[in-house]
Amino acid sequence: MLFENKVVIVTGGANGIGRAIASSYAEEGARVVIADVAKEDGKKVEASLNKRKKTATFMETDVRESTSIDNLMKKTMDEFGKIDILINNAGVSKFKSFFDLTVDEFDDVLNTNLRSVFLCSQAAAKKMRGTGGAIINLASTRAFMSEPNTESYAASKGGIYALTHALALTLQEEKITVNAISPGWIETEDYESLRTVDHTQHPSKRVGKPSDVARACLFLTNPLNDFINGENIIIDGGMTRKMIYEH
Repeated sequence: MLFENKVVIVTGGANGIGRAIASSYAEEGARVVIADVAKEDGKKVEASLNKRKKTATFMETDVRESTSIDNLMKKTMDEFGKIDILINNAGVSKFKSFFDLTVDEFDDVLNTNLRSVFLCSQAAAKKMRGTGGAIINLASTRAFMSEPNTESYAASKGGIYALTHALALTLQEEKITVNAISPGWIETEDYESLRTVDHTQHPSKRVGKPSDVARACLFLTNPLNDFINGENIIIDGGMTRKMIYEH
């Protein structure tokens, strides 16, 4: 129970990677706040994690809105009195023709993925001052390599990578570590339907699972690992180290 009595906020915690992260912290004894705009899904995760012992609280949150984020932090402090760990996981993608992508669509991706990391980190860090804490930002391997027509998503994830090391330096005097995780292909839906080639193209010989990312969050926020700061860990089965040629 490594994180017993720790208070952890997971944005986008109602589904996919966020749900796995929330579950992992709950299993390690933390009190987990599931912050998500998906109310129905968030309530389901809350109920599932609270079957044996109350470990999770769902708080409806739209990370695009500063007032919603401020409300999340206030409610967390009112209920638990502190914030120890923030996982900035919430995100959306918009893969659309570069020539057709609208300004509003581009802005929505950046506001959800990137601006939210700034706003949530700023709000949480104000509560962590004096006691310390840890922040993890979910970036992506798409911050460093791309496919066509992924401009808004790539820009948002590249921004998260840069924001992470900037925050690590800014918050050093507050004893708040800030790190990023850049997942590659993490299958969040039907893992069993994946093809053999999907797995074998990875040097690790399998597609990633949400639990792979969750374990990295536990590692990086372990107080014994506070010498890791301002870093980005790529979790992609080795794909970004692979030279790919057409034969």
